[in-house]
Amino acid sequence: MVSIIDSLLLLINSLGYLGIFIGMTIESSFVPFPSELILIPAGALIARGEMSFFPVFFAGLLGSILGALINFYLALLLGRKTVDFLVNKYGEFLFLNKGTLKRTDLYFKKHGEITTFIGRLIPLVRQEISLPAGFARMNLGKFVLFTSLGAGIWTAVLIFVGYFFGSNAQPVLKIITGIILVLSIIFLLAYYLRQKKNNFKDSKKRSR
Repeated sequence: MVSIIDSLLLLINSLGYLGIFIGMTIESSFVPFPSELILIPAGALIARGEMSFFPVFFAGLLGSILGALINFYLALLLGRKTVDFLVNKYGEFLFLNKGTLKRTDLYFKKHGEITTFIGRLIPLVRQEISLPAGFARMNLGKFVLFTSLGAGIWTAVLIFVGYFFGSNAQPVLKIITGIILVLSIIFLLAYYLRQKKNNFKDSKKRSR
C-alpha cells in the first residue's frame, strides 16, 4: 500500500494541477488516499510562488466532486446488495471496509442528507459518505451542492495549512481537524433541533 501511495504521489507531482485533480478524484472515491499528501504540499508550493491558489483550489474541489460522484453512482446503479457483496468478497482489493461502510450508512440514516456536507469534513467518513447517499437515491443537485460545500472547506483548509506551515503542518492539522469535528457536531445538533422543532410545528398544524 505504501509503494502504491508513493507511486501515485510521484505521478501527481509530475502532472501539476492535473495531478492534483486526479489525486483528489482518487482520494474522494473509495481509495483511501490521504488528501493531506496532495493539498498541503500544494499549499507550500503556492507560498513559494510555484503554483497559484485558485487553480489548486478548483483542481482539488472538482476532483473531490468527481470522486464523490463515482461513489454515488456506484451505489445508485449497483444497489446495496451488490455493493455489500463486492465489499464482502473484494473489499481488500477495492479498498472498502465493511465496518466503516456500515457506520457511514448508519450516520447517513440518522442525520439525513446534510451528512453529505458534514461528512466531507470528518476523517474515515469523507470517502464513503457518498455511498449511502447513492443508496438513498438522494437528489443529485443537493448531493453536488452539499458535497461541494464540504469539500471546498476541506480543500481550502489543507491549502492554507500548507501555505502557512509547510513541513510543520502535521501538528497544526491535528488541532484544526479537532476544531472542525467539534464545530461539525455543534452544527449537526443545531440542525437536528431545528428539524425536530419544524416537525413539531407541522404536527401541531395537522392536528388542528
